[in-house]
Amino acid sequence: MSNIRSLFATRLYHARLSELGKPIDPDELEVSCLSIAEDDTAGQDWSAENGFPGYTSYASLTDLPWRFPIFKDLKKVLDKHVKAFAGDLEFDLGEKKLKLDSLWINILPEGGIHTSHIHPHAVISGTTYVAVPPGAQSIKLEDPRHAMMMAAPNRRTDCREELRAFVYPGPKTGDVLLWESWLRHEVPMNMDAEDRVSVSFNYGWE
Repeated sequence: MSNIRSLFATRLYHARLSELGKPIDPDELEVSCLSIAEDDTAGQDWSAENGFPGYTSYASLTDLPWRFPIFKDLKKVLDKHVKAFAGDLEFDLGEKKLKLDSLWINILPEGGIHTSHIHPHAVISGTTYVAVPPGAQSIKLEDPRHAMMMAAPNRRTDCREELRAFVYPGPKTGDVLLWESWLRHEVPMNMDAEDRVSVSFNYGWE
């Protein structure tokens, strides 16, 4: 009798942010993100100079949890989600821990995209979704084996999710997604007139 099983799984954590820790007021978080973006001229300049559509605080405000109480609370909640995901991944962390080493705001306007990339020097990366209008498409996750597929035919369009070349998890406002940082991903074009607002982050092993 044949035995077929899945190996080398790529895990994706998808939950409501409110499932763990102190509840974060979604309206306060959105207002805070928009207010910070409006005042952060360094971040606006960096975004313009580097071709980032909209706004990101990635290179300008590296201490949001220290500056703003709501981001301090958000960090504590994210810590709990990351701990749960690390448990699922069965990481042997030894004497070290997974610690937040960067957290930044993203505001993607109509027509904006974020091209395919990974997060080097991190262990777990993720995003919590502050405002996702209907026309702002899902994050796109790419099968990490693409470079090794060589002459493989395409999969059927109705194939099982774990066999697809690309997966669109479809996060909604108030969700959090976590993945291992080597997983290539991108944000397809925002087709909505409203901004797509999110907070992304990296956790390192320290």
